[in-house]
Amino acid sequence: MVDFYKTFLFLNYGLLLTITFLVFLKFTILNKKEKQYVYYIVFLFLIEVISLFFAYVLELKDTSFLYPFYIVGEFLLLTSLFITKLDLPKYAFGIISFAALLFLIVNSIPKLIINNDEVKVASNIIIICFAGFTLLQQIKTGKNLSRFTLIDACIFFYYSVSVFFFIVQQQLKNLSEDNFYMILGVNNVLSSILYCSIIYTFLKLKK
Repeated sequence: MVDFYKTFLFLNYGLLLTITFLVFLKFTILNKKEKQYVYYIVFLFLIEVISLFFAYVLELKDTSFLYPFYIVGEFLLLTSLFITKLDLPKYAFGIISFAALLFLIVNSIPKLIINNDEVKVASNIIIICFAGFTLLQQIKTGKNLSRFTLIDACIFFYYSVSVFFFIVQQQLKNLSEDNFYMILGVNNVLSSILYCSIIYTFLKLKK
C-alpha cells in the first residue's frame, strides 16, 4: 500500500507541474472569474514546492506548521472562486475572510488545542456547499457549461470524498499501516482525477 500511495503521490506532482505551465499559457484567454482557477492551482503548486523544500533541502522532519496555511489558503481561494461565480454580495468575502483569519489567530495561541483535521473537514463541507450550489445554478441556467463545469464537478466530488476519509480516520484511531496508506492512496487517486479534469479543460480552451 505504501507503493500505491507513493505512485499516485509522484504522479500528482507531475500533473500539478503540467497544470501550472498550462494555465500560464492559457491565462490571457481567461476572463476575470476564470482566472480564479489559476490562483487556486498556483497556490497548490507553491504549497507542494515549499513543503518539499523544507523536507528535502532544509531537512526538516516536521512540516506540519504549513498545514494551517494550506487549509486557510485552499478555503479562501475556493470559496472566493464560487462566491464570484455566483455573484454573491461583497460582504460574503468579508465573512469568509474573517473566518479564515480567526482560525489562524486561534491556531497561533500557545497551549490552545485545535484539531486541524476537524477544521479541514469543516472547511471542506463549506467548499462542498458552494460547489454544489454553483453546479445546480449552472445546470439550471446553462451558464458556463462548456468551459469549467467539469472542474466544478470534480472539485465537488473530490472534497466530498475527502470529508468521508477524514471522518473515517477520526473514527478509526487504530488503523493499520496498510489501511492508512490505502486511504491516503485513494485520496491521491481522487486528486489525480481532479488534476486531469483541469488539464483536459484548459487544453480545450479557445479564445
